[in-house]
Amino acid sequence: MTADRQMALVAFLQAQNCSNFPASWRHPAAAGDFLTPHYYQRIGRTLEDGKFHLAFFDDRLAIPDVYADDYRVTMRDGIRAVKLDPMLCASALGHATSRLGVGVTYSTTYYEPFHVARIFSTLDHMTGGRAAWNVVTSLNNSEAVNFGRDLVLEHDLRYDRAEEFLEIVRGHWRGWDDDALVLDKAGGMFADPEKIRRLDHRGAWFKSRGPFTLPRTPQGEPVLIQAGQSGRGRSFAAKWGDLVFVIYPNLKLGQKSYREFKDHLETTGRGRDTVKIAPAVYTVVGETQAQAEDKRAVIDSLVKPIDGLVLLSEVLNFDFAKKPYDEPFTTEEMDGISGIQAFRDRVVMLSGRANPSPRDFVEFTRRGTLDEFPVFMGSPKQIADQMEEWFATACDGFVLAASHAPGAYDDFVRMVVPELQNRGVFRTAYQGATLRENLGIARPEIK
Repeated sequence: MTADRQMALVAFLQAQNCSNFPASWRHPAAAGDFLTPHYYQRIGRTLEDGKFHLAFFDDRLAIPDVYADDYRVTMRDGIRAVKLDPMLCASALGHATSRLGVGVTYSTTYYEPFHVARIFSTLDHMTGGRAAWNVVTSLNNSEAVNFGRDLVLEHDLRYDRAEEFLEIVRGHWRGWDDDALVLDKAGGMFADPEKIRRLDHRGAWFKSRGPFTLPRTPQGEPVLIQAGQSGRGRSFAAKWGDLVFVIYPNLKLGQKSYREFKDHLETTGRGRDTVKIAPAVYTVVGETQAQAEDKRAVIDSLVKPIDGLVLLSEVLNFDFAKKPYDEPFTTEEMDGISGIQAFRDRVVMLSGRANPSPRDFVEFTRRGTLDEFPVFMGSPKQIADQMEEWFATACDGFVLAASHAPGAYDDFVRMVVPELQNRGVFRTAYQGATLRENLGIARPEIK
């Protein structure tokens, strides 16, 4: 690790009744005003005080209702049971901050490219160049039926659509030259029409003409976040992503995956340092190890077994209520999983079984628990030690999920950030006004 290399810190937010940890709403210190702008603004101000690079909002376009083909358990137990529009929550957060990046998840499966191009370009203008788009392909039938379809698109077709979707969005973002907006009142010229182009796209999935309705944004175009980790997803992330969000089961596998992805970047013609890689982690920090262990015990006591089964059904688009707990999945069932295939591949790898059982999925994904992601626990010094160990060889930064909000972020900013700053591995001030400047990612050129 070079002396001037510093980690990126990203907060993993949800516009819902809980954090990514579904039991978080049950935590005695969890705030209950998630239906108000103040909730998101409070978190945003804390993150900006801690010099975080970015807060991005996860999203799904349906509540989890694949398990037993019913929504009642989701509602009863509050398993991600409320989902606001994250763009509006992100806008509220962005208006309460001045340097923190603001990211939102938007699907390429059900929206239209022109709409997505315009809404993210608008967010980028309204935040002074701090916007990011977390690009996803929607993964389950619950989302499909909410948008008038019967079934979710097959995995590779979702990526085919996404590829063309990104070409159109980026084409619109690059439809205005940087100096196209003139605003010459005396001469009467608003914009130079010779520096604005129609896209005139006609493809397999979409037609979109243009010209685009907004001038180029302060950072050129929003930062692209992607979460592909294997197969088609990894190739997609390497082609389009500026920041790649990953899930590593442990440090050793993280080091291997990080090295392979950076090697893959070079084969595509992009440099190793053009994309930031950031794994999801939880932190439980106390003034001492004993205090952190006490906090962890409270968090673990909140978990219900049903949380994991409901969320596994959602993410894999398979009803786990229909399968005996210790009965191996058939090869046909495994091939038919249409959700996040990286989850399936992870369970096969860690269990050593080509045909794992529901128990294997629960035990090796730890879905619905804090152990779904690596947990850094202990005093500020101990957590900083763990983050430094990973940062040296497995990542360029971290996506911090919250055991409860806003308290988990309050603790991290108050206790861990100063320790990281004292070690010289995290900044003490923002480098610039835009998200690209603060991440050290180049402003895209119009070609």
